[in-house]
Amino acid sequence: MNAGTRIVIFAYQYSVVVKGIERNLANLGYETEIISDAADLVGKTSNTEVFILYLPADILESVTTQASLGEICNMVRQGGRNLILLGEKRYHEELVQRLPAIDEFDWYDRPVPADMLGPAVEKAIAETGSTRDKKRVLIVDDDPSYAGMVREWIKDHYRADIVTSGMNAITFLARNSVDLILLDYEMPVVDGPQVLQMFRQEEATAHIPVVFLTGNGTKEAVERVMSLKPDGYILKSTTRENLLGYLRKKLG
Repeated sequence: MNAGTRIVIFAYQYSVVVKGIERNLANLGYETEIISDAADLVGKTSNTEVFILYLPADILESVTTQASLGEICNMVRQGGRNLILLGEKRYHEELVQRLPAIDEFDWYDRPVPADMLGPAVEKAIAETGSTRDKKRVLIVDDDPSYAGMVREWIKDHYRADIVTSGMNAITFLARNSVDLILLDYEMPVVDGPQVLQMFRQEEATAHIPVVFLTGNGTKEAVERVMSLKPDGYILKSTTRENLLGYLRKKLG
């Protein structure tokens, strides 16, 4: 019943285990392909439902591999597809801290039982269409823990991406379109007001609604925030329900 549904397995290094994953999926009726070069993934989102990434054991020691992983996550997200990450439990938490974007996708600790692989792929396929239709929110905050919490709050209703600096936001928006930006007011190096000014000066980002996240709720602080004419502001002490209600008013 899975005939015609295409799954691409990306492995930084070919192994017997990876071949076993391919064989199991083929036995379930999926069309499968193994790739080990990120360049070969370009253009494959149009005919691939789900990508599976088999992460190497030394990923925390390789900046190059981490950068590649970030690019793959971005490509899959931009193509409106889904991704399954297969990695080792011991480095999961630290890798999420370094690359918050991976937390958007399902993670399974290795070794993955053979009988779990099929349901994991079915779940990813079922979520692909619904994710593609969601409005997209970019969270810009230098605190990965807080940004991750916000993403967790809204991910069932919106596609949520995280970057941890203003300059990373500029780079991200040069390659991706979003429907709204949640922007931290106080950040090192380039703060929220400076980032907002950069957004407004660029034609590609000038129209994107920007809502400040601020931890200071005093009258003076709020007046200072609003003097910059953002599209709104949210106190960081807000609740999940209040945040979702606010976003629904802005985005529907």
